[in-house]
Amino acid sequence: MFYRKISDSLEIRLSVPQFAEELFKLTDRNRQFLKQWLPWLDYIESADDTRSFINTQLLRFAKGEALHISIFYKDKLVGVAGLNEIDKVNSIGYLGYWLGEEHNGLGIMSQVVTELIKVSADYYKLQRIDIRCATPNAKSRAIPERLGFTHEGTLRRAEKVYDQWFDHEVYSHLIN
Repeated sequence: MFYRKISDSLEIRLSVPQFAEELFKLTDRNRQFLKQWLPWLDYIESADDTRSFINTQLLRFAKGEALHISIFYKDKLVGVAGLNEIDKVNSIGYLGYWLGEEHNGLGIMSQVVTELIKVSADYYKLQRIDIRCATPNAKSRAIPERLGFTHEGTLRRAEKVYDQWFDHEVYSHLIN
């Protein structure tokens, strides 16, 4: 199983069905916080929904199409991240992430994204990582900005989150 220890208190693990209950509880506790930026929360109503999502991601992982990881901080599941899509033809990974509200601002995600860049280069031989964030989502945008990603531009009306359209800021990091 995929597992990386980042520090004494932080590790990432391949998301597996055994994490479904804990991940659902985290999602449910943070539903209002996450709903600002993520359009899929109404589709996750139970641990079974989370388990089904994880199983789909495992199939995509087996095909080399995606990598969905669970983030553990002090042995507690606190969020997820990963390559939501791997474009094999162009060697590009599209990276996404979220943390429970109580774990924002601790530097967790910057460390996780840094580790995922290494994984992208070492295991997937990607040449580029893209991160797209809703323009008003300052906390999410701070990650690629802090890590030295290049701001490529703004995609207008890139995503509808419930009843609101958001522009996306596009960031890229070239590997090698």
